[in-house]
Amino acid sequence: MSEKVVVENINHPGKSERVDAAKYAAMKKAMLAVLPTKEPGMKAGDVVEAVKPHLPEELFPGGKTAGWWVKCVQLDLEAKQVIKRADKPPVRLYKL
Repeated sequence: MSEKVVVENINHPGKSERVDAAKYAAMKKAMLAVLPTKEPGMKAGDVVEAVKPHLPEELFPGGKTAGWWVKCVQLDLEAKQVIKRADKPPVRLYKL
C-alpha cells in the first residue's frame, strides 16, 4: 500500500482528504517550479501543461491524471498559503 498525505481544501475549511504521497510530492515540486511569483499568475489550464515535463513518467505516464493532481495540490497549497489565486477571473495562480 502506498504512503498517504493529508491535503486540505481552501474551499472547504476543516475538511481534509488522504492522497498518494509520492504523486502529491511530485506535483507540488512541479507546480512550484513553474508558477510565477507575481500577479497576475498563470492560468490553471496552462499550469497543467507546464508541469507535465517536470513529472516522473512512472507516476504520471504520458501526463495522465495531471489535471486532477494540479487541482488537488492547488487547493491544498492555497489552504496552506503557499500559493494564491489572482482576484480577477480567470483563475490564475502564483507563489507567495
